[in-house]
Amino acid sequence: MALLRWNLKLMVTLTMVNLFIFILISRNSSTDKDGRRKPTVPTDPFWTKLAPRFPYWNRQQQIMDLQHNPIITLNSSIADLPDWLNDTSLPSDPCQPNLGVRTQVKDYNSLPNRFKDFLLYMRCRSYPVLMDQPDICNDPPFLLLAIKSLAPHFVRRQAIRQSWGSAGIIANMTVVTVFLLGNATAVDHHPDLSEMLQYESRRHKDIVQWDFRDSFFNLTVKELLFLEWIQTRCPGARYIFKGDDDVFVNTYRILGFLKGLSGPKARDLFVGDVITNAGPHRDKKVKYFIPESMYTGTYPPYAGGGGYLYSGDLAARLHNVSQHVVLYPIDDVYTGMCLRKLGLAPEKHKGFRTFNIEEKYRSNPCAYKSLMLVHPRTPQEMIQIWSWLNRPDITCQ
Repeated sequence: MALLRWNLKLMVTLTMVNLFIFILISRNSSTDKDGRRKPTVPTDPFWTKLAPRFPYWNRQQQIMDLQHNPIITLNSSIADLPDWLNDTSLPSDPCQPNLGVRTQVKDYNSLPNRFKDFLLYMRCRSYPVLMDQPDICNDPPFLLLAIKSLAPHFVRRQAIRQSWGSAGIIANMTVVTVFLLGNATAVDHHPDLSEMLQYESRRHKDIVQWDFRDSFFNLTVKELLFLEWIQTRCPGARYIFKGDDDVFVNTYRILGFLKGLSGPKARDLFVGDVITNAGPHRDKKVKYFIPESMYTGTYPPYAGGGGYLYSGDLAARLHNVSQHVVLYPIDDVYTGMCLRKLGLAPEKHKGFRTFNIEEKYRSNPCAYKSLMLVHPRTPQEMIQIWSWLNRPDITCQ
């Protein structure tokens, strides 16, 4: 017993001595000869040297992030910033072609024309309105259906009007439908349909058209203009569905889903067929081809552009944050970038089938009862499926 007590005393003593030595060394290392505490000096610089990123889009986004960084803008003069942050070759009017990209993108001359066109005008975010519906949301809708369309697609628009996009009161909820168009120019070999569009607009009062080239790469422009249009023409819309004109939407199912939402779930709503861990296609034969000189990195999670559903509250935030995200030529990826900038991510919903359903179920009316969206569908199929959903004699298990 005495030996045990002696061992315990020895252990405590050694511990106290080691603690005293540690305190003494620490004190001596953090104080100067006058006993004053010395500041800790980091061995590496706090700020790393700003270096431009190589791909053009990544570099433009880096510049935009730095220009909106309050720490840098408040503590640096123009002279302090690297030359590449202040491109003096840019035209003062952002809607004039930026000819500087011809030398800033190394393989510019070998790129397809759609890339050249996008790069020259990617700073332009404002285009004249050719047709508008300023009174369409006088009665703020519970659901705004916004459909991307092209001028020649009259048959698709008419099928939507006669089926899932029929505006008015549906399931005791106000639904408003609007078709979003650009300008189908002669450059793209479209016939002049302006008079027919004007008649269609007067007849149905649901066409919104802007004077920009309505091309695949300009769908992002259409997205930006629509987000601005919501804030000026339809800020009271509770929810927004935005999709293509070749999809079928089960409006009843969407309304039933939305009625059950509240709180943060409703405010931050953004659901669709979400794609994750994706990146740019490098195959030039693919519609979504993006060269390495344009963009590197993975894409944020994004909902397929065939159609997705989000809240009016989030639409306002997307409009604001889009001013801080450089235009990207694929619109659904761009929307994912804006969501990431907000600290949000789209939510996957199994009711969105942007890659169709199994062929054996496509003629079964019950297959569409629980779905929100199916892509693609012809105008005839839209009307047929809508008639199925409205038949009272169909029972589904």
